[in-house]
Amino acid sequence: MDTQVQTASTPGTDDYLRAWSDWWQALAAQPEQQMALAQNAIAAGTDAWRYAAAATAHAMVHGDAPPHDPGDGNFAANAWNHWPFNVYAHAHAHFKKWSVQALAAAEGMAPGNALRLEFLRRLCVDAASPAHYLLTNPELLAQTSAESGGNLARGLQYWLEDATRLVTRGPAPGTEKFQVGAQVAVTPGQVVLRNELMELIQYRPQGENVHAEPVLITPAWIMKYYVLDLSPHNSLVQYLVSQGHTVFMISWKNPTAADRNLGMDDYLRHGLRAALDAVSAIVPGRGIHTVGYCIGGTLLTIGAAQLAREGDARIASVTLLAAQTDFSEPGELAVFISPNQLAALQLQMQRDGVLRSENMAAAFALLRASDLIWAPAINQYVRGQRAPLNDLMAWNSDGTRMPCRMHGEYLTRLYLRNELSTGHFTVEGAAVDLGAITVPMFVVGTETDHVAPWHSVFKTCALARSGDYTFLLTSGGHNAGIVSGPVNAKRRHSLRHWDDAAATAATPADYLASCEQRTGSWWPTWQQWLAAHSNAERVPAPPMGNAAAGYAPLGEAPGDYVRG
Repeated sequence: MDTQVQTASTPGTDDYLRAWSDWWQALAAQPEQQMALAQNAIAAGTDAWRYAAAATAHAMVHGDAPPHDPGDGNFAANAWNHWPFNVYAHAHAHFKKWSVQALAAAEGMAPGNALRLEFLRRLCVDAASPAHYLLTNPELLAQTSAESGGNLARGLQYWLEDATRLVTRGPAPGTEKFQVGAQVAVTPGQVVLRNELMELIQYRPQGENVHAEPVLITPAWIMKYYVLDLSPHNSLVQYLVSQGHTVFMISWKNPTAADRNLGMDDYLRHGLRAALDAVSAIVPGRGIHTVGYCIGGTLLTIGAAQLAREGDARIASVTLLAAQTDFSEPGELAVFISPNQLAALQLQMQRDGVLRSENMAAAFALLRASDLIWAPAINQYVRGQRAPLNDLMAWNSDGTRMPCRMHGEYLTRLYLRNELSTGHFTVEGAAVDLGAITVPMFVVGTETDHVAPWHSVFKTCALARSGDYTFLLTSGGHNAGIVSGPVNAKRRHSLRHWDDAAATAATPADYLASCEQRTGSWWPTWQQWLAAHSNAERVPAPPMGNAAAGYAPLGEAPGDYVRG
């Protein structure tokens, strides 16, 4: 997902040129739509000029201008009701509305092309907004005047600091307050396995007796695992341990160019399966509750299906957090997924051996440019206000790399070809059938997720054959929705349970029509489900590791790999 500038001859740019050509051809075949669009443009331009003239005349006579209603939260302040700023806002509202009409007018475009043009449209609308520039934003001008330019001086200092950090690849300012192992990732535990791909952490129990079945968490390898072990008040690991669960966590190695040939099979063999072997040796004879987050959830479903095919019954349940198994509707990330764009990305990864974390971060930022690019830039470099980082923001800046082979396989085989949901995805030469998964499943989607849209996450119910299936939808996005904390009055969630094969035919609309609505965090709801799917009697807590089986403790959590 390289977001570097490309020339018109590169494959990535060709996709957008092709999308524009598709739009133009679709519109050219509809003369009536052309006429309507032209009339709308003339009407919008005429209204903008009339409004500008009326606002200017009113300001000259009364010193004040009539209010406007552009329908954009960026113009909510009263200062935008005064000339000439109300003129700018009014004209921008027309441009924004007309740009939507222009795309809608070209019926019959290929869905992928329509999505890419909508992405470009949003970028253009953001770039044209008068709210994003000092000389056309009355709030910024007023602050600059009140501070005699002090805000701009601070902004320049912040810009220089960030430019230096970009060149030197230094840490984001404020991250020193969230050091791994000191302020975040502090749940006590031991590393009980280390191989070439991951460390396995076993967390120390808080009581003498625990639930019989351990919990194994597989996080995504595009992020550091400690998003699930942030500060003690919002650490999912700490919460599970406090509820009497024996918790194990995979901590993925941050790969370098030397790891370029690691593939999906390696992540299964040396990741999930190696972790299951270790947990089985430390807590023998017990079923294992498995949890997968994001890509880690996709890996978990592949591994669970593979184990079921082999007759391995160690997995007692599968919980998926914002994880996709059917990629036919990948959401907004689809603007970066095409044969041409993946070919360009593959060339870069072959050169570097890995996909750098800043490249993926830039791609995600472009999807939410108004919130993740323009707003931070204006606040820091024009307002001179640098908001303090919280633990989730600090974690987000602690990115990871991805091996060339694995990431290419993931994007091509899953996103582009959708092999997993169609039964064509192979592991070590054999096809994987998600229908082999019959254990209880608990699947979580988040309402505003643009990485794994909940409608896409929901499709897992049609692929697995669990006779005990629960889907939960929580407020929030891909990360903040999952990292809810056990008590959160601002959150809400809904859920529905199926105890038969009817789940395979359910649709998102069916779910919304029949789900149970609840307030608060989803964590206690899930924990109650885990407890209900565990043996009623608690057992003595297992030892830390099992030296006799080759899993002696190697050091204190959070281990070494998370610091890489």
